[in-house]
This record gives sequence, C-alpha cells and structure tokens, in this order.
Amino acid sequence: MHRKVLTVLFCDVVGSTSLGESVDPEALQGLLAQYFERMKAIVEFHEGSVEKFIGDAVMAVFGVPAVHEDDALRACRAAVEMREAFAELGIEGRIGVNTGEVVTGTEERLATGDVVNVAARLQQAAEPNEVLIGESTLELVRGAVDAEPVEPLELKGKSHTVHANRLLSMLEAPERSHDSRFVGRPDELELVREAWRRAQSEQRCELVTIVGEPGIGKSRLVAEAVAEIGARTVRGHCLPYGAGIVYWPVVEVIKQLRALPSHPDAAAAIRSLLGQSEQDASPDEIAWAFRKLLEEQAPLVAVFDDVQWGEETFLDLIEGVALLSSRAPILLVCLARAELLSRRGEWPVTLRLEPLPDPAVEELIGDVPAALRKRIAAAAGGNPLFLTQMLAMAEGDAEVDVPPTLRALLAARLDQLAAPDRYVLERGAVEGEIFHRGAVQALAADSEVSPRLAALVRRQLIRPDRAQLPGEDGFRFRHLLIRDAAYDALPKAARAELHEQFADWLEQRGPDLVELDEILGYHLEQAARYKAELGQPDAALAERAGDRLAAAARRTLRPGNEQPARRLLSRALELTRPHRLDVHLEVDLAVTFHHDEPERAAAICDAAAERARALGNERGEAHGRAAAAMHRLYLDPEPDVDGLEQLALAALPLLEEAEDHPGLAQVWGALGYGVANSRGRMEDWAHAAEQSIHHARAAGWRSRDDFGLVSALIFGPRPTDEALRVLDQLLPDPSEPLDFLKRAYLLAMLGRFDEARSLTDRAVEHLRELGTDRFEVWFADIAALAGDYEAAVRYEQKAVDGFEEHGHLTFQASYGAKLGRWLCALGRYDEAEPLARLGRELESQEADWFWRQVQARVHAHREEHAEAERLAREAIAIAERTDELSYQGDAFCDLGEVLAAAGRAEEAAQALEQALERYRRKKNLAMVAQVEPKLEALRERMPV
Repeated sequence: MHRKVLTVLFCDVVGSTSLGESVDPEALQGLLAQYFERMKAIVEFHEGSVEKFIGDAVMAVFGVPAVHEDDALRACRAAVEMREAFAELGIEGRIGVNTGEVVTGTEERLATGDVVNVAARLQQAAEPNEVLIGESTLELVRGAVDAEPVEPLELKGKSHTVHANRLLSMLEAPERSHDSRFVGRPDELELVREAWRRAQSEQRCELVTIVGEPGIGKSRLVAEAVAEIGARTVRGHCLPYGAGIVYWPVVEVIKQLRALPSHPDAAAAIRSLLGQSEQDASPDEIAWAFRKLLEEQAPLVAVFDDVQWGEETFLDLIEGVALLSSRAPILLVCLARAELLSRRGEWPVTLRLEPLPDPAVEELIGDVPAALRKRIAAAAGGNPLFLTQMLAMAEGDAEVDVPPTLRALLAARLDQLAAPDRYVLERGAVEGEIFHRGAVQALAADSEVSPRLAALVRRQLIRPDRAQLPGEDGFRFRHLLIRDAAYDALPKAARAELHEQFADWLEQRGPDLVELDEILGYHLEQAARYKAELGQPDAALAERAGDRLAAAARRTLRPGNEQPARRLLSRALELTRPHRLDVHLEVDLAVTFHHDEPERAAAICDAAAERARALGNERGEAHGRAAAAMHRLYLDPEPDVDGLEQLALAALPLLEEAEDHPGLAQVWGALGYGVANSRGRMEDWAHAAEQSIHHARAAGWRSRDDFGLVSALIFGPRPTDEALRVLDQLLPDPSEPLDFLKRAYLLAMLGRFDEARSLTDRAVEHLRELGTDRFEVWFADIAALAGDYEAAVRYEQKAVDGFEEHGHLTFQASYGAKLGRWLCALGRYDEAEPLARLGRELESQEADWFWRQVQARVHAHREEHAEAERLAREAIAIAERTDELSYQGDAFCDLGEVLAAAGRAEEAAQALEQALERYRRKKNLAMVAQVEPKLEALRERMPV
C-alpha cells in the first residue's frame, strides 16, 4: 500500500432519467455505450484510468498506477475535452474534479476517501456542461487554466462550505520563468560558452547535454549562457504524452525558424511533418531535412528541454544532427533528467548539474530571518527551484510550507522507481534525512539492500555520507524534500511498525549515542501517534516513548536551557497523561516555566496534585503541593518559607517509604533552592543539593543539573578554591553558559580575572546563540568583584527589570537592593534609595539586610549618622544569621563606610578588619584586594 496524491474526476449525464422516457431503450443503450466509450478514450489519452461506471456516471483517476507530476493538469485537460464531446454526442453533462490523498494498493483498486467524495459532490453541484474543480486542484494547475471562483458550496457530508472554481478553458503552457536571480555556476557557464566558441571556430555542430534533477537550474543556466552568447536561439520541448509527441519539439523549432530548407526533397519532408501535404516522409527523410534546415539557418543555438521524455526516433534525430552536420556553427543544447541515461546509457553527457553550494544558496535566499533561511536551505538542499518556490510561500518567520507543485513533482519522480528500489528508499526515510545501511537492512527484511542503495545513488536521490554509528555506512537524501516525499507515501500503519522496529534496532546498535533517548523517544512517539490515529492506541508503547523523551529532557534541563527541555517534556506528557499520572514529569515541566511564567509553573503542580488527590494518591499529592509552594514562593510579597518547608518535610517520608528517587530528588531540590537558599543557609542548601544528586543518580537520570550545589558552595562558607575543585569534579566539561559563569565567578573571587574574562566571553557567545540575555546577575557580580561598578549596575538593572516583568517579587527585592549598594559605591544615592524602599516593602532574607545596607549608605551621605549606623548594624546582625561569608564581609564594609563618614576612623577600621576576616576565610581574594587599600587609608588618618 502507498499514500498518494491523486486527482479524481467524476462525469455524469444531465437528465438521464427524462432522456430514458423520450428515447427508445435500444437507442438510449447505444447512446450511453457511445458516451462511455468516448469518455474512456479521452481519459486514457491523458493517461488516466477509468475506475468504474456508476449508472451513467464515469469515475476516473489520474495517478494510478503511476503518478505523474502533472496529473491534475491532465485531469483538467480531459475534463475540457469531455465537456466538448457532450455536444458531439447530443447530451449535456456535469464534471467535478478534485485532488487529494488516498491510500492505494488495497484489495480495492482505489480506496474511497474524502477526495473521492468531494469530486462526486462537485460533479453533482455543477450546472449542465460545467466543470467544477476543487481548490487543491487549482493550486496545482494555476497559470495553465482559466478558472473563476464560484460561491462556496454546501456539500452533503461536509461540515464546512467547500471552495470551488469553474473551469473555463485551458491556457497555452507558460514558458519557464527566469525572473529569479541567477547565482553561482561560473564554471558551468564557461563550459557552454566554450562549446559555442568551438562551434564557431571549427564551423561544426556541438552537442551539449546537461543532466540534473528537476528544478536544479538547467534551463536557467542555459538562458543565462544564451543571453551572453547573443546568437539566434530556438527552443523545443519534449512532452510526456499526447498526439504527435515524437516530433513535437522539432515542429516547435521549425515554426520558430519560419523557413524551409532550400533542397526540394527536404522541403517536401518538412511540409509532410507540418501536415501541409499528403505526402508521407520516413523518419530518415525527416531527420535529414531537419539537419539541412538547421545548417542553412546557422549560426544557431537550438535548445531542447525535457529530453528524457523524447521518443527514440527523436533522440536518433538529435544524434544525427550532432554527428553529421558540417560547415555550419550549430550549438545543440539538450536538457534532461537522469532518467535519460537509464534509457540510453551511451548518450554523451557534457555536464551533470549539482546543487548550489552554500554561499550561492545564501545569496539566492537573500535577506530573510535567519531561522527561516536555515529551514528553507535545509529542506531545499541547494535546488534553486525549490528554494525560490518555498521562499515565495513563506511569510515572515512562518513554518516552511512546501508548494503542492513540488510535492507532485517529487511524488512522480519516486513513482518511477522500481518497486525494490522504492521499498529501500522508504525504509531509509523512516530513520531520517541521514540514515544507515544497517537500519535499512533491519527494516527491509530479506531485500538486497546494497545494490538498491547504489541504484538510488545513481538516480541522484541519495548520496553517501558520514555514518553516525561505528561500523556502518551512512547515506543522506539529496535534499530533505525527497526524504519527506518517500516517507509521506508510506501508510500510517506501516510507519508505526517501521518506527518501532527502527527504535528496537537502534537501542541495540547505538547504546553509546549521546542523543539516544531523544532519538528513540521520537521514533517510539511516531509509532504511538500513528497507532492512536488509526484507532489502535497502545498504552505500553506510548509510555515507553514518554519515558525516553523524559530522560532526554532531564539530561538537558538546566537554567538557561529550559525551552528544549520544555518541548521534550510536553511531548512526553501528551503521550503518558491519557494512561497514567506522572507527578515527576509534571514537576519537571513546571520547572521549565519557573523563570518566565512562575504562575504557570505553580498551576501545573497544583493540577498534578489535584489529579493525585482524585486518584487517592497521597504521595503524589504531597509531592505536587510542595512543588507548587516552591514556585509560588517567588511570587508572594511575603514568601511563606515555613509553609514550603512543612509541605516538603511532609512529603519526604511518603517518598522515602516508596523509594521514590525521582520524587525525592525534586523535593530535596525544593528544600535546598526554596528553603535553605531563602534563609541564607548555604551549607543546608549544599546538603539538600547533595541529596538531590544522590536520588537523581539512583533514579537513573543522566542529568547535568547540580541542583544548586555549586551556587551553595560559591556563596557559602567553604573556601573558594575548595568550591572550584568540587565544580571541576561535578562538571569536568562545562558546555552551558551557567557552567562557564559559575566557574568564572570563582576564578574572579580568586583574583584570576583573565581566566574569568575568557569564560564570560564564551558564555556571552553561547547566550547569543540561544537568543537570550539571562544570567545578568552573574555578569554583574563578576564585574563588581573586579571593581567595575558601572558594568555591575548595567547588568543588574537588566536583571531586576526581567524579574519585575516575570513577577519574581522576591528576586526583584533582593537583587534590586544589591543594585542599590553598587549605585551607592558610584555616589548615585538618589537612584539607590527607591531600591532600598522596594526591598523593605518586598522583604526576603537577602533583601532584609541588603536594603538596610543601602539605606544606611544613603543616610550617611546625608550626614544622618545615627540612623545610618543603626541600619548598618541591623544588616550585620541579620547577615550573621546566615553562613554567607562574602555577604557578611559586604555588610561589615558598609558599616565601615558609615562609620568613616561619621569621622570614626578607628571603629571604621575595625569594621573593615572584620570584613577582611570573612573574605579571607572565604578566600575571596578579589574583595580582599579592594578592602585592604581602604583599611590602609583609614589607618593613615588615625592618630599614632
């Protein structure tokens, strides 16, 4: 079986019942026999097939047994001829034509379906002697027919109105358009020009044959070359079918020359060919006469297009002109597809036109959004026709749509393949644009795969490529559209079976692939979806697919990379939700919304908890409630840290009893990131993070997520060099922006600014690729460690604006207050004070002391020294309830600034000594370097 796009035609006699009342039964029988015979002859002339006669209606299809790229056009031509035949037969009729996808190769010759039903309804809706064609048919024949829209039709069995068009007449076939820009091909152009120079200098006929796939630019290349040559040019086109096709291109050229050869016998042969005399001429006489005509009209360029459709007699004629012409500069240019060489392997090929190289593709596509350019270039594979048509259909940054004309062209090309070759090609298409010989062999059962693959390479449908699996031969489709055409022809039942088979093969063959979970998840997902669409849902298959997609998501789920993980998790849940509740997946999905849409993150967890409650799943409900509270923590003006802790601690024993390692990893994550972090207890956070990592590994997660362990070590009491060693052990091969920034922060604390700057540059490069400016807080902190408070303010302001935009009130308060400290360092006290007020209004653990530090500096600037000292000492008291040594050092630094402003140099020096003690214990050498000179300056001011 195959899925094919066919064009269906229905034709019916108008008023056959009343005709039976007024015409003798024998006469009526003879008339209907004449009618059926005439309609059948017209259909078959255009290479359609009459599927059945229903009463006095004729049903014909175009595209069975073989698809042609112009099946819709053939059907329209047949419809016009049938309409004209009605008058000859003395009857009236109605015709409907529609194009769409059906499944062929079933026990019936043609499966019924919507395309057939609509064609029949269009015929019934037509007026006497009228042809109605569907929109899908018009899309394929636009430019070749004269048609006008009719009012939308209410058709039986259709829930919506159907748009149709009245077919008025056929138009002359339009010449190929060469409006698009010509790019690249300098060597190919020179080859044609050089052939013309030889023809002129040697006074002979030169034959240039250019072979390439449809749309590769054969005609465009020749048009460009001929325009440069400037010689008289005539053109002929070989037709795929029809009357007089043997000499059709020859007649086209003769009509353009408007001349006859001077020799009487040759002129007589040409008149015979043109139907201007009753004298017959043999093929040899016609070939000789045509050669004489070209010689006399020289210098001349004669271009023959679509030579692969030429009859043997015509091909013999062309070879004769090339070999026997003399004393006349003639350039014969033949354009053909590779099928020509299957028929005449000895035909001399001058040039095989290859796809455009990448720079020429970029130039041809022009100035469009980068994402759109990438998608079009990948799909078209360097084919200029495909590029320009897909570009014309794309709007802005929309998804790339493949024009129906290209789909028809590719489907026809594949339909010409031998059945075994197509069988192998379709199995390669199941794996994807790049596929492996072993996979095809596994899916193709007993077929001889290697010779079939070689045949497909010769047909320029695939090419050898680097294998992605060791010990395998790799292949790539010449362009993605060929792959899609081969895949689309497979019935959904076959797709489901083949995707599952491929997943089984790859699971055994590629266990070391980094992307194994995602690839297996995709193929199992396709199998599950197709089975569901066919009314055969497979719960086990859907859950297997979901588990693989979830594993792939967890491997990628980390700050800054939420979007890819979100897509994978959403797909996994679409598969598993109908069959089971998976709170772990729901909680992971919520995490991907935490930064951008925290309310949505909380709502996802709440919904999972409610489903668990309805199912009597106490453990799942407790898990969901704790996760929801963690996301809501950063939304509330007064975050309920105690409430989150109670919910998380209540969930832990339920999860431990069930040895629910994924749930334990997530709840310990909430205790660390949500509870310990909010309270400024970094060692508690580090402990919770270690628990999360332990349970994640026990669950089999191949995740790079450190669950905040590195952040806890950075800000906690452990020395910086120890934190750096742990980071190296945990993430020995940093590849994500946040990995680089955490390492850069530690290096900056150690005073290794050149190394830190190199890592921040790499982070910026990665963030630019991701199209995000997140993690400004890290850039700000690193800049502040280097003493560049101007840069720190720029970065932190962007971060605070982002937190405000996304509703992260807690972060907005704490990071806003930190921004205020750096503004004070720059003497911008008026800008800093509103941030202190915001921190006071939206209190959080960090904001509690940060806003006091900022307000203390503002008061000191105004010489309100008592209030300044009070707030500065309150900030120290709060900071010392935490184990964040660097922040404690900052608080003592601010107290020193306040006391120094009050003229109390000795006490200020003592405060700075306390700050240095914290910084040295933390091994924050960058801040030691900033504070030591301030302390020395104070001591110089102190009396001896």
